[in-house]
Parts: sequence; structure tokens; C-alpha cells
Amino acid sequence: MLTVALPKGSLLEDSIRTLKAVGLDFSAFLDPKNRQLEIWDTTHTAKALLVRNYDVPVYVEYGQAQLGIIGYDVLREKQPRVAHLVDLGFGRCRLSVAVKASSPYRSALDLPPHSRIASKFVNCAHEYFERLDLPVEIVPLYGSVELGPITGMSEAIVDLVATGKTLKENHLMEIEQLFESTARLIAHPLSYRLNQNGLKDVIEKIRHTVLAAAPQ
Repeated sequence: MLTVALPKGSLLEDSIRTLKAVGLDFSAFLDPKNRQLEIWDTTHTAKALLVRNYDVPVYVEYGQAQLGIIGYDVLREKQPRVAHLVDLGFGRCRLSVAVKASSPYRSALDLPPHSRIASKFVNCAHEYFERLDLPVEIVPLYGSVELGPITGMSEAIVDLVATGKTLKENHLMEIEQLFESTARLIAHPLSYRLNQNGLKDVIEKIRHTVLAAAPQ
């Protein structure tokens, strides 16, 4: 039996649409009255788990799900032992450094040594500033990271940006981009190698669906 880990939140609807295109219909998760966290598809041949974003690669890595859909940002931050298979193309955003619009900083290298950087992407932020050879203090925040510079707790933040509207409304601006992120299809490595439950057929169908939908 195939089990897929799906992320709660902004990626869910497009994830379900992608799987539905290859015959796996988990649309019941979109029903606001539904409170189930594990459901069968409409043909009763596969199951899906509805979990928090950061938990998707955990369920896949430990084999409770053979497939998962999650943002590249989470994969970069968590670095789970999973097979990275397909760039699904949706959920596009970027991980960026941002500061107060009124600040004098216009690039990451303008930040003073030992500045405080607020972020829930602790590993990505640390890796980025280490590459710049700029010593900083990474302050882990998991709520409204934008409050870091607003309150003066940090000089900058490292956070996901889609439209930039939230930054603008809070008088912040991007000064650097670390990388772009889109939704990715991942798999449990051993299940993928052994082709359990016809896994490779499902993956190839998804790959073809994504290629067919891509702009020419």
C-alpha cells in the first residue's frame, strides 16, 4: 500500500491537484468539515497523511510514507535522508535577508559583524553567513520573524518571501536572496530503490504531468 505525506497549509491544494492528475484523489482533505489526518484515496488503493510542513520529510525518512511533497526550503533546512525526485513547480518563493527599510544596510555584507539575525531557518542562515565569512548571531524565532528588526532585537531577518507584501506592510525590505524554493516530490530511499507498491510508476506519471504543464 502506497502512503503519501502531504503538507498542511499553502502547498496542500496544489499537491492534491498534482496527485489527482495521476489517479490519486485525496480531495477530502480540502473539505473544511473533515478533521481526519489519515485518509484513503477515492479508489482505496493509497493513503495520505496530513502533517505539518517540517514533519513531511520525517515521515518519509522513517518510512511511514513512501512519498511526500514539501518545499525545497524545508529540505535545505532539515537536510533529511530522502530521495529528491521532482521539482513540482508550484509554491514558488525565495529565502531572503531583509532589514528595516530605514536602515543603512543595502547588502548582507553591510551588516556589522556580530549582528543579530532572526530566523526559523537557523541552519540555512548560519550556512549563508558562514560562506560570507561574516560572524553573526542567529536568533531562532518561529512566529512573526518580522518583529525582530521592528523591535530592535535583530538587525535583519532570514525568511521566506513570496510577493513581498508582508515585508512592505511592516516597513522591511529584501537586500539579499539565498535561494528560490518550490514544492518537491521526495521518496523514502529504500522504497524507491525496491520500487515498492509500484512507486516508480507513480513517480513517472507525476514527472510527465509536471512536464506537460510546464510553459513551453
